[in-house]
This record gives sequence, structure tokens and C-alpha cells, in this order.
Amino acid sequence: MAETELQAGAAAPDFTLTSDAGEPVTLSALKGRGVILYFYPKDNTAGCTTEAQGFRDHKDDFAKLGYEILGVSRDSVKSHCGFRDKQSLNFPLLSDKEETVCNLYGVLKEKTMCGRKCFGIERSTFVIGPDGVIQHALRGVKAKTHVEELLKLLEA
Repeated sequence: MAETELQAGAAAPDFTLTSDAGEPVTLSALKGRGVILYFYPKDNTAGCTTEAQGFRDHKDDFAKLGYEILGVSRDSVKSHCGFRDKQSLNFPLLSDKEETVCNLYGVLKEKTMCGRKCFGIERSTFVIGPDGVIQHALRGVKAKTHVEELLKLLEA
């Protein structure tokens, strides 16, 4: 668990994770391009599907603003492949089964599900500029409205 939460103005922690295409994706290799790094709890759940569909449908809008989209969860590459194919997703999904990147970005939070306490991903998005600096750190976002709100924020 991260000691302090990352904020706008901080350098985005570098990482390498395996994508749904089975290829390694390294954040620092994308330097010079903007990145929308969004963390979501679980493939094929209602909220995560809604959010992923929003990013899928607005991928070109984000690209026009200079941003690539990367989705991250603790699901396996195999799970990501099924989710990607079922939802026709057009951006990489990264597998963080070891929770390394989730911890770097401080998105694992204690939750209560069915009366039981557990740790899970707090739906969060980090907008990273071409210089590798976090422009926006958005935590606890709502799946239904997040993508449109993010677009408005970046277009302003």
C-alpha cells in the first residue's frame, strides 16, 4: 500500500505490465505522448463494463487531445482477452496480478462487500502528460459518468 497518494504535479511512477496482447507495456516508453491510466476493479462486472465501453466509444476523442488509454486491473491476461473481445475494446488492458502498479499508484483500498472487509481497487484515473508528470489524479470516480466528465476536464 502506498504511504501517500499521488497528486497532480508528481512524476508518474514507471512500470512494465503485460497487456491483453501478451506484450509488455512500459509507461516510460510512451514518454512524449499523453496517457490516461485508469484502474478498475474487475473484468466483466457492470460498472467496469460501462466504464470500458465509455473509453472505447471515446478513444478517438482522447486521441485528438493527445492521449492514449491504458486500463489496469488485477485480472489475468486471459481474463482481459475475454473482456476485450466481448466488449470490442480498442485499447490495451494491463494485468497487475501482483498488485505492483496498484500499490505504486495507491489505488488499493479497504472495502466492505457482503459484510466482509477486503482490499480492492478504488476506481481511479491518472492523466499523465507527455513529460511523464501527472496532470490529474482522480480517485473514487463513478463508472457511468467518469469518461464524459474526464473529456470535459481535458477539453477545458
